[in-house]
Amino acid sequence: MSHPTSRPLDVLPSGPLSGQVTVPGDKSISHRALMLSALAVGESRVEGLLEGEDVLATAAAMRAMGAQIERGEDGVWRVHGVGVGGLMQPAQALDMGNSGTSTRLLMGLVASHDITATFVGDASLSGRPMGRVIEPLSRMGADITASPGGRLPLMVRGISPAVPIEYTLPVASAQVKSAILLAGLNTPGITRVIEPVATRDHSERMLAGFGAHLTVEESDAGRVISLTGEAELRPQHIVVPGDPSSAAFLVVAATIVPGSDVVVTNVGLNPTRAGIYTALRMMGADIVELDPRLVGGEPVADLRVRHAALAGIEVPAELAPSMIDEYPVLFVAAACAAGRTVARGAHELRVKESDRIALMERGLTQIGVTVTEHEDGLTIEGSGGAPLAGSAEAVAVALDHRIAMSFIVAGLVSTQGVRIDDAAPIATSFPDFLALMARLGASIA
Repeated sequence: MSHPTSRPLDVLPSGPLSGQVTVPGDKSISHRALMLSALAVGESRVEGLLEGEDVLATAAAMRAMGAQIERGEDGVWRVHGVGVGGLMQPAQALDMGNSGTSTRLLMGLVASHDITATFVGDASLSGRPMGRVIEPLSRMGADITASPGGRLPLMVRGISPAVPIEYTLPVASAQVKSAILLAGLNTPGITRVIEPVATRDHSERMLAGFGAHLTVEESDAGRVISLTGEAELRPQHIVVPGDPSSAAFLVVAATIVPGSDVVVTNVGLNPTRAGIYTALRMMGADIVELDPRLVGGEPVADLRVRHAALAGIEVPAELAPSMIDEYPVLFVAAACAAGRTVARGAHELRVKESDRIALMERGLTQIGVTVTEHEDGLTIEGSGGAPLAGSAEAVAVALDHRIAMSFIVAGLVSTQGVRIDDAAPIATSFPDFLALMARLGASIA
């Protein structure tokens, strides 16, 4: 899962982008589809699964704990689950590669089973703190031994029966919420999570779809999600919508490259994930939803995107949970806008695959953008639509797929192009990104 050999890449100024493309399946939904299918009794079928390295790490881990998971020649994944409570002791350490989602959610699953699992990952993942998950899972009875700073490698010794808890999230995190709920599946009684700030709700939607007894209520303290444990999950047929985070890179590229007209099909538009499109429209982006529909309970549409002149804005802080992964490419859009964009309230960017605030500040400055770094975001002075300078010296992406894709998009509207030091991490979430960009007309060496 790691990338021992870096893959430098040069992106040249581009003419108009045009055409129709489909983005890969939603990463968040793909992870959860495999995990819950592996806990159902019987065969589940998953279509449109994202086959990036992060999701494949989840598939490998679930196989190691007893599930039968196979990809058919028709591209459909078939999963024979072991049932809630049926996870088996893995024979060796679970290699999570670069996937924080896999790690945190699987820690939740292991926590309430009578098994022990060791989690390892690449250099980037091993630098990410896991304390926010360790704390509630330890309250449920799991014994977790981590490396200094609450980091990987770490060992989870699960317990069955675990203890149900009521837990208020100290920070908005769908991963922490999901880890607790997944631990609650095999825990007698009611496990309750209170989130003062709503986060992406794929876990709640999918748990209910698999037959778990789950309720969501609004209270003065926030959203209250209650899950009744010792669940019996029923196998499902899941169609995974296109990933809105992946689509955002194509949408921003079409927005900032003059003359572009692009259709991105089958994009998931769950309101807990679509903040980037709200922010872009506030800036003046021309994004039209075609054929809006529901697929497996998730809102989906095709997006037609045409070049538009953008204006700087103050990004509402309340959008942060619904677009936390898309801030890097929003910063690129802001660099091309007229006037100043202020994006604050995004503390979580400091602890993603990299410190995305610091990396984006450094890289944007390197390609000629005036940027001010804050603890929780950036202020960016836009070019007013004029090309960015670019850089022949490689921009460092620090093993972060979204940083790499963001500077590839920036290179399309630069005078001298942009070089990134490593394109290999893109495979973790969007293996076909470079091919799709080239199909639309981008110049990538």
